[in-house]
Amino acid sequence: MGMSSLADWLRERGDETLVALLRARPDLATPPPADTSVLATRVGVRSSVARACEDLDAFALSTLEALVLLDADLEPVPLEAVAGMLGGDITPQQARRAVERLRRLALAWGDDDELAISSAAREVLPTFPAGLGRLAENLTEDAAKAALADLDEEERRLIGKLAAGSPVGRTKDAAKQVALAQATNPVQRLLAKGLLLRRDAETVELPRQLALAVRGEHPMGEVEPDEPIPDLTGSDRSAVDSTGGGEVLELLRHVENLLNAWGEEPPDVLRSGGVGVRELRRTAKAIDVDEERLGLLVELAVAANLIANSEAAEPQWVPTYQSDTWLASPPEQRWAALAQAWLDLPRLPGLIGARDEKDRLLGPLSEDLRRPLAPKDRRRVLDYLDELPGGHGARPDDVAAVLAWRAPRRGGRLRDDLVRWILAEATALGIVALHALTSAGRVLLADGAAGAARLLADALPEPLDHVLVQADLTVVAPGRLEADLAIEMKLVADVESAGSATVYRISDASVRRALDAGHTADDLHALFRTRSRTPIPQALTYLIDDVARRHGRLRAGTAAAFLRCDDPLLLAEIMAKPASEELELRRIAPTVLISPLPLADVVETLRAAGFTPVAEGPDGNVLDLRESGRRVRGKSRPAAPAAIARPNAEQLAELVAQLRAGDRAGAARRGSAVSPERGRPSAEATLQLLRDAARQRRSVWLGFVDTRGVRSERVVRPVSVGGGVLQGVDTTSEELGHYPLHRIMTVAVVED
Repeated sequence: MGMSSLADWLRERGDETLVALLRARPDLATPPPADTSVLATRVGVRSSVARACEDLDAFALSTLEALVLLDADLEPVPLEAVAGMLGGDITPQQARRAVERLRRLALAWGDDDELAISSAAREVLPTFPAGLGRLAENLTEDAAKAALADLDEEERRLIGKLAAGSPVGRTKDAAKQVALAQATNPVQRLLAKGLLLRRDAETVELPRQLALAVRGEHPMGEVEPDEPIPDLTGSDRSAVDSTGGGEVLELLRHVENLLNAWGEEPPDVLRSGGVGVRELRRTAKAIDVDEERLGLLVELAVAANLIANSEAAEPQWVPTYQSDTWLASPPEQRWAALAQAWLDLPRLPGLIGARDEKDRLLGPLSEDLRRPLAPKDRRRVLDYLDELPGGHGARPDDVAAVLAWRAPRRGGRLRDDLVRWILAEATALGIVALHALTSAGRVLLADGAAGAARLLADALPEPLDHVLVQADLTVVAPGRLEADLAIEMKLVADVESAGSATVYRISDASVRRALDAGHTADDLHALFRTRSRTPIPQALTYLIDDVARRHGRLRAGTAAAFLRCDDPLLLAEIMAKPASEELELRRIAPTVLISPLPLADVVETLRAAGFTPVAEGPDGNVLDLRESGRRVRGKSRPAAPAAIARPNAEQLAELVAQLRAGDRAGAARRGSAVSPERGRPSAEATLQLLRDAARQRRSVWLGFVDTRGVRSERVVRPVSVGGGVLQGVDTTSEELGHYPLHRIMTVAVVED
């Protein structure tokens, strides 16, 4: 039986079939092929076959492996043989369904009784398809079954192990070839019997015939014809959204803490571009998160342009000016910026903590985390969750199993880990909650960050306008606080624990901080009186009054700096301290001291010595000397790479029409032709031949180059020639076309 030509098979397909092929394998259309022969050549190119196999599901891929095992690249095979190779559980209808998928991609062609594949398929697939080794010479199937029955227990165990996995095994027992009588172990006995193939001194291979005898009715092992059905988790959609909203608030709090921490103490940029382990541990302890979560926070902050490399002589990772705008934005807008940055991030934060080929630890912001295909992988995982009904989800292992069946060749060795990392990160961002996609997550995938932010605003709990003051000087915020109240609480108290409810601790230092910022004791009393839903404990009132009574007795200004106080004894006490010499203090009046040092240094040194000065401006009002943190100008986010424009249906139909025209031109018998001069035909001879053809109503064969530099061939019936243009009817489409004469490279009359 002779193998059918792929080019001939493609020519026999309808236009719709060819359009579907070019849509499924867009690389075949660039540049546009001149005719079907060129298309057939591209179909069999190894790189193109490899790309097409990336989209095959597990069953279609197993079917292609079955065709390779049956040597369909050498001789056509019938569909029944393919079904038999797939296993006794696979019906002919299931095998036909998979073969039809391969036909649509032109990875296989021919009728059911003579299926063929290209030789590139064998090169693209694993060396041992379905774990089956090479055929052994002089070993028939019946002989293999008989030999298998005669094996002892050790030999059978070894054969079974090789038949269940890779057919290749490494053993030092293969180094010496001995006769069966002198064999001392199972490997030597099997080699002597010809039931193992010796590849080299340390490698043996199980012959295919013996593996098939072991596998019996499942020659290719367990073949899954259908997509696995996961055990779906079910939750109320509002529960999913509210849980996701809680994760969003926690994420925003952690990113805010990260910006504050690195604004005060920016870590150095390593030579590799990352962050040092010691700096990460310090930051993780400061903002109370584990190092794994910190790695994700850092990657998100840099991706969203909230932190950037200062690019100074000694570069550091510093918050950007844009981070101030982000901090002042509503929570839903802050989340949208982080979610979109993560979705487009061409990096894999999940690799943080792993080791590279040289056993070096991979840290956040390392160049080794860069993976250009990461955004596509995220979309693929989230798109699967988007297929599920609202409120329903699937656990990571089930999602990994489904996606592994849909595209076994995608993701490489990290395929299943990628799914788990992506789902864990999406959960941390509130895009996924309770194993299901949140409503905001669905909108993020479909419409982008702006629409998702509007939806998230409805899912977030309403901000509270009150707190609960406790007798032990703690303040409980039972939920998200209004922006102005949250700012006030961070100023007057320190966060002791955070979560769905935040606990603040009021202390001498925190009250003094609020007074330093310009608040008075009356302001603080009014804050707690109007904002607390619980009675104000007397201990808090005493604490505020006591700190306020001592606060500001000592006044500091700029002379470079001055100290003034209504109590001369207090100034005398300061002058008696060693700090006075360090500050170079000098008395200029009974109630005034001056220093040449900056005001901030004077205030800080006196506080360290146990005094409680406040800074004073020229107008006598209190100055807030708290540092706002360093800032640098961030880099503009690079535009997302433009998606490769794929030809639409009309363009594909036109391309197929050109293929047909090229086939017709290639099959046309050519008569008199114009001989090229220096690579192109004579203009005068071309004009004369075309005019004669128009007058005699004869068709001509044209070889010309279009505006894109693509050479093609046409059979045209000339209508008129003039003005440097040939007007003629394409004999394939019967449409009138215009062909500039300077683009015509060859021309010949078509013989009837």
